[in-house]
Amino acid sequence: MALFIRHTSASLTIQENADPSVLNDLITALGRLAPENGGWTHDTEGPDDMPAHIKTMLTASSLQIPVLNGELALGTWQAIYLIEHRSRSHRREIVLQFIGAGA
Repeated sequence: MALFIRHTSASLTIQENADPSVLNDLITALGRLAPENGGWTHDTEGPDDMPAHIKTMLTASSLQIPVLNGELALGTWQAIYLIEHRSRSHRREIVLQFIGAGA
């Protein structure tokens, strides 16, 4: 199965799902790598515009996950996350495509 997010300021990732603090720490790390006050010149949609693009570049716009026996073959502690990199929420679209043959 393939997932693709049709945006340049949000991304997809697979990360630990057992402890919510992992996701908080990942968001904190991305904020440190691309802060809003980084002196960016691209700010057409506000101060979070360019940092959102950088955060997307550091993560992923597409994922491929095997499907085995009709279920996603994620690891025990894994989950799929859509990460919003803008300060306010936006409408997002994800394209889902199943690849291969059924059993």
